[in-house]
Amino acid sequence: MSKSLIIAEKPSVARNIAEALNIKSRKDGFIEGNEYIVTWAFGHLLQLYDAKDYDKSMSSWRMERFPFIPEKFRYKIKGDGHNRAAIDKGAEKQINIIKSLIHREDVHKIISATDFDREGQVISDELFIHLNVNKPIYRLLLNEWTEDEVKKGMENLKLNSEMQPLQDAGIGRQLADWVIGINLTSVATLRYGGTGKERKTLNIGRVLLPTLKIIYDRDKEIENFEATSYYKLTANFKSKDNSEFESLYYENNSEKFDEKEYLDKISTALVDKNGLVIDKEIEKRKEYPQPLFNLSNLQGYITSKYKGWTSDKVLKVAQNLYEKKYITYPRTASVVLEESLMGRAEKVLYNLKKGLPYEDDIKFLKSKRVFDNSKVESHSAITPTYVIPKGLSSEEENVYTAIKNRFIMQFMPVAEFEETKITIKVNDENIPGEFISKGKVEIIKGWRIVEKIETKDTILPLVEKGETLQVTHSKVNKVTKKPPKYHTEKTLLRVMETCGKEFKEEREDDESNSEEMMNSILSGFSIGTPATRAETIKKLKDIGYITAKGKSLTTTDLGRTIVEIFPAKELLDLEYTGRLEKTLSDIERGKFKKVDFLDLIFDFTKQSVEKIKNDNSMLHKFNVEIPEGAEEIGKCPICGNAVIEGRKGFGCNNWKNGCKFTIWKDDKYITSFGKTVSKDMVKLLLKNGKVGFRNLKSKKGNTFSAYFKYERDEETGYFNWKIEFID
Repeated sequence: MSKSLIIAEKPSVARNIAEALNIKSRKDGFIEGNEYIVTWAFGHLLQLYDAKDYDKSMSSWRMERFPFIPEKFRYKIKGDGHNRAAIDKGAEKQINIIKSLIHREDVHKIISATDFDREGQVISDELFIHLNVNKPIYRLLLNEWTEDEVKKGMENLKLNSEMQPLQDAGIGRQLADWVIGINLTSVATLRYGGTGKERKTLNIGRVLLPTLKIIYDRDKEIENFEATSYYKLTANFKSKDNSEFESLYYENNSEKFDEKEYLDKISTALVDKNGLVIDKEIEKRKEYPQPLFNLSNLQGYITSKYKGWTSDKVLKVAQNLYEKKYITYPRTASVVLEESLMGRAEKVLYNLKKGLPYEDDIKFLKSKRVFDNSKVESHSAITPTYVIPKGLSSEEENVYTAIKNRFIMQFMPVAEFEETKITIKVNDENIPGEFISKGKVEIIKGWRIVEKIETKDTILPLVEKGETLQVTHSKVNKVTKKPPKYHTEKTLLRVMETCGKEFKEEREDDESNSEEMMNSILSGFSIGTPATRAETIKKLKDIGYITAKGKSLTTTDLGRTIVEIFPAKELLDLEYTGRLEKTLSDIERGKFKKVDFLDLIFDFTKQSVEKIKNDNSMLHKFNVEIPEGAEEIGKCPICGNAVIEGRKGFGCNNWKNGCKFTIWKDDKYITSFGKTVSKDMVKLLLKNGKVGFRNLKSKKGNTFSAYFKYERDEETGYFNWKIEFID
């Protein structure tokens, strides 16, 4: 009997599939039934070759060996996490199991059931490439691992060949990051990382550096902030029923004043005065709940609400909930659901609302705020599934509850309030302006009851237009403008998600759903993907480029230095990185070719390597001892190390680290004047910056005297001779 082999991304997902298809016979590395065999990977079982696997000489880093770009990229079994030189034995065993299952005579069809995203596609496709699979391959595309969805998905399999654009984007990203990372990390470390045992590896990456730059820019903004102050005047008014409220003084639509003395005079004039309510405006307003979570918004919400949480931790917990069938796929950029999911969402809502104190207020409705195909790219927003969780850890409870509550809120009554603005005029020629009070009154609590969100708004007493109020008190306050706040993981994720575009937010905790922001996110114009951003922030901490102080993120000395000295400035540019990510997104949509993208990456890498090789900004930090028996002729004008004599010239002893200062003994310019480059000449040149010659012969045969200077062209980096005639 012919069977189909299903390959899942992880063992937990394989168990979910086997359970849904009623496959029960457990074997070593797979589960077998009558029609199906289910096996699994452990994420990536393979990795790209290291540079030294292509060429043994690359095992030691030498500047002249870069840029290094293989003609054909190859995969190998991934390395052991604790010993990089060794193969991961677990991965090796599982690959052999998968290989033997693929080659079984009764297996006629292979079904890839890895996650439906760029990385999931690569995890299975790199296996198929490595194992040279030639049996028909199909793709199971699911957003959740519940029994209903698995069965539905198995009835709607696609050919894996239809996923070629997704594979191209995934492998394009993989190769681009390898080429940029290997080349620029190596040459940056050789150029800037120090020498010998003190050498520090400087990690350079396509997503790493622009993220570091975001934090650096905020740090500099805070550093360069100059505090400015202004003054404001507040007065307390009492109504006829003795209710008091505060009001703010305005002139020409502004409450900010430069001179305290001016407001002091008005404050004095207010004593024993009355004010007349000259205008009262009441506007009814609606407040909708924040949209459903995408991964970045979920990470931002949890990291700002709970102490000690990082984006990376939020993703791990969400991934666990996904694999346990409690939530849908978490690595999504969308904050709405596909319209085809209305029936499923209604079933989930029905399950979740049972027994809640506000159950009667929860009503399923077909709203564009929740269901909108035009705002979904690949995956819908994160929601609970119909499976009610049991035995959650406290961390899982935090994340699940946030997702559940955000989902329920979408189907609750809209919160409504009245916004009141009262304008008061004090009849005194010394008080030309008006006092304005603003307040809100909650009419319908609506969705805010779900998380017991209390209003912090001012509530004004009932006063009417034409009413006279008594001034009871006034004061002048100094207001000093505060510097910007350090980035937190929440604010950093927002900038990464939208590539630095600014979006006006209604409230401090608002995850704005503006059209502009959604278009930016859905076009793929961002830094990294939902799946990789948390990992990027964690890596920046791990390698010592940034540090966390409470929830605040700030650059370290090393991080600041990297930003300031790194010569391939495109890699620090949010726009450039955003365009690369947008190109990957276009490859995924079939609008751009992988080969063209990689040509761009290879050209960029070659140019960047040359820029780093020719950068002398950090050479002075190397203090190189001169070889035994050598004599120091003078100090190198580039880096301050010793200039010593060699067979063909006089050069800097710091040449191994890239200092190119050299004066050749047979220098054609000097010999054209009938002179030679000698040790004494070089000594004088390095000491005084110039050296004098007499009896020089011009081309016309005239004799003259001149000083010779050896000066560096800042644009090209090369030294040239300059003559200064002596009368």
